Amino acid sequence: MRLRLAPPLVMTSALLTALVAAPPATADRVPVVTARAETPALFDDAPGGNANGDDPAIWVHPAKPGSSVVVATAKEGGLFAYDLKGGQLQHVPAPPAPGADDEPGRFNNVDLVYRFGGRDLAVVSDRGRDQLRFYAIDPAAAAGARAPLTDVTDPAAPFVFNAGQEEVNEARTAYGVATWKDRTGVYALVSRRHETSVALVRLKPVAGGKVGYEVVRTLTLPSSFRLPDGTTWTPCLEPGELPQVEGMVVDAERDVLYAAQEDVGVWRLPADLTGRPELVDRVREYGVPGTYDPETEECDPGPDPGFGGTHLAADAEGLTIYYHGDGTGYLLASGQGDDTFTVYRREGRNAYVGQFRVGSGRVDGAEASDGAMAVNVPLGDAYDKGLFVTHDGVNTPEARDDEGEVRENTDFKFVRWDDIARKVGLRVDTRGWDPRAH
Repeated sequence: MRLRLAPPLVMTSALLTALVAAPPATADRVPVVTARAETPALFDDAPGGNANGDDPAIWVHPAKPGSSVVVATAKEGGLFAYDLKGGQLQHVPAPPAPGADDEPGRFNNVDLVYRFGGRDLAVVSDRGRDQLRFYAIDPAAAAGARAPLTDVTDPAAPFVFNAGQEEVNEARTAYGVATWKDRTGVYALVSRRHETSVALVRLKPVAGGKVGYEVVRTLTLPSSFRLPDGTTWTPCLEPGELPQVEGMVVDAERDVLYAAQEDVGVWRLPADLTGRPELVDRVREYGVPGTYDPETEECDPGPDPGFGGTHLAADAEGLTIYYHGDGTGYLLASGQGDDTFTVYRREGRNAYVGQFRVGSGRVDGAEASDGAMAVNVPLGDAYDKGLFVTHDGVNTPEARDDEGEVRENTDFKFVRWDDIARKVGLRVDTRGWDPRAH
């Protein structure tokens, strides 16, 4: 049974906090790291199965860290599992449309839950069907380089935000996802496409070894903002759209949710959605007026009033945390607009630390990243100081179809954490945090 939604908590712009400015990082000052491996190219066309890479999660094997698995979403292309060399272990298709005029499954984001009912789970937001889906991860299969994922989704899984299929087809559906657990249960935080809503969803076991869920409450982040000059600013988007959240991550020790509102910045709020959100950094484009042009389907920006941040470029996207055992560590955010990753301190007021790019080396770099994840634990010889995996939205070399048109080409890049740490001046801590223990 689905719980009745509690009234949304609406936050006003008066709750925005003042941010400390720092010198902007120019292109030639941003350190560049290179990836050690990449996954096979995904193509968003009929021959490629409409696979468009988006978000990765790094599952840590309980006994053989070198057999850990990267699970990644590919929208209509479904879900992929990769070994640490980037080789494909499995492809799980997204569910078909329930009717001829309905939306098919479209896997957007993925996160992990360890030890739920004795199993580890990949938790996936199905943007096409407005649902969460669950895949059990088999350690024996992963160690044997076999397909590790088994669908354990409750066949009666409800819609997260919509009341019926007609609403689902309007595509204001489950979008970003981050998992969280505390003494009261295991949860997922789910954002809504083209809206500012975030839902708290409780996972529950159901008959036949399946996994279901129920919505506990929702929160609505602001869609317009009072600027220091007294004017009100609303991000310029297509008509009817609000500034959505996609990238999210929960600090598992502090029960704090970080949520990236793409055209606004990064919010910090209690993971149970009962407290006050605080904007910890703004995108550089914050406060810039814009006029939507229906012919180009783009926004024409006006003069920058100078109220934005100095680091993060819109869209603010993937968020991940690199943990240290002493309560410190780093929060990382993808700035899709300039292909950089911004690093903040995990502790305190999330002070800015630095930035980096993933550039070309033995494989090409990462551009227009949607999602990323970092882990601190050693994952075999190749990643003995931890691993950072990011989506690459413009994979090269480019490929062309039979008519000579460029095919949309994405994949995922694997970067050693110590390479990032050395370039940005960060600490490495491989023993202070175990993701399987939380």
